[in-house]
Amino acid sequence: MAGIDGITTGTDTTAMIAQLMAVEARPQAMLKQKVSSSQTFVTALQNLNAKIASLAETAGKVAKPAGTDLYSAVASSDKVTVVTKPGAAAGALDIRVDRLATAQVSLSGAMAAWPNGDALSISADGTITEFDTAGKSLDEVINTVNKANLGVTAVKIAAGSVDGVAQYRMQFTATATGSEGAFSISHNGTDLGNIRPAQDAQVTLWAGVAGAETLITSATNTFADLLPGVDVSVKEVSAAPVTVSVNRDEKAVTDVAAKLVAGLVDVFSYINRNSAVSVSTADGTTKATGGQFTGDSGVRALKDTIMRAATSPVDGRSPSEIGIIITKDGTVEFNAEKFAAALKADPEKTQAALQSIASRVETAGKDISDKYEGSITLRIKGQESEVRSLNTQIADWDRRLSSRQATLSRTWSTLEVTLGKLNSQMDWLTSQLDSFSASSSKK
Repeated sequence: MAGIDGITTGTDTTAMIAQLMAVEARPQAMLKQKVSSSQTFVTALQNLNAKIASLAETAGKVAKPAGTDLYSAVASSDKVTVVTKPGAAAGALDIRVDRLATAQVSLSGAMAAWPNGDALSISADGTITEFDTAGKSLDEVINTVNKANLGVTAVKIAAGSVDGVAQYRMQFTATATGSEGAFSISHNGTDLGNIRPAQDAQVTLWAGVAGAETLITSATNTFADLLPGVDVSVKEVSAAPVTVSVNRDEKAVTDVAAKLVAGLVDVFSYINRNSAVSVSTADGTTKATGGQFTGDSGVRALKDTIMRAATSPVDGRSPSEIGIIITKDGTVEFNAEKFAAALKADPEKTQAALQSIASRVETAGKDISDKYEGSITLRIKGQESEVRSLNTQIADWDRRLSSRQATLSRTWSTLEVTLGKLNSQMDWLTSQLDSFSASSSKK
């Protein structure tokens, strides 16, 4: 019976059933709209959660002493390089570069090939290694030395020719500079000596000052922690002292504070944008539309929590004194000049205030964004659970509506068939009556 569409009644039953099903599906449409709205809200919460997590991470770095104990170092000579590390402190030091670190180099006599049966041994780190060279070519002997991993590399170097036969000398070089990389090598029991000895780098502190002059050596050309948290690398011997100066990097500290405030601004601005009400006018009608967070007390509460963490007094001092200022738009701004002035006037107190603010922001941010127990995380999980429940209800409605549509289709199809039969019967009766009437009139 399916597929009969108004064949008897003239009614467009397909269109009529579609209209009836549209009415029946209104509850499901409302559920789908709610799912869409919830998913959009979840996305907004996820974006906010990511921003707050990023803010907490930034704040955590600033809260640590290393986050604001930032120093820069310079040397009076471009032949000396200075690098600061955590733990650096302001100070200055004069050094004289006496010598650079070198790696030992030893050299064999000239030869066309390795003499069969000649012995070769290397002593490194107090251990003597004898090499089996019997029947090996010069290249094979070199490979044997290199594969031994003794801290010595071998290479053959062209050394002219004798009677037209190419000659080579074997060069042995320590892989590490300094006296720790020194080695001894013998060929057939004869020590080859060295053409360049292993040598530690050396600098003199307080050169020429009686009773203070101090020699410092290093296996490399870098003197680690010559000053606290300061590595000094030398490139050239200098007769005159070189001054190494370490000072607080005020610009770097200011940039750290600016980055923290930028993270706060990002969070507050995102909340404000999604809490704003937009007004539009169309066809003479004005319509107000709220954002994802408009009127949401939970989001408003977490914003207040972060704002208090960022702007509450520290030891009775307002953060505005170091350039962290609340704006009338419900966010914060950073005054770099004010912060720099505070840092110059009282570095320790300014850094302590910044670290305290950062620590509070970190705590608040973690409480909100923790991936397991954060307040937004739990709310996102609740919303996602609700969406799953709504989707289950929508699926139930799909089955219910499919059954309802099938019922309507069967009912109207049956009605069309029944009416068709009745019409056929009526036509037959009418024809019979007409025939009877005709017969009666002839008599």
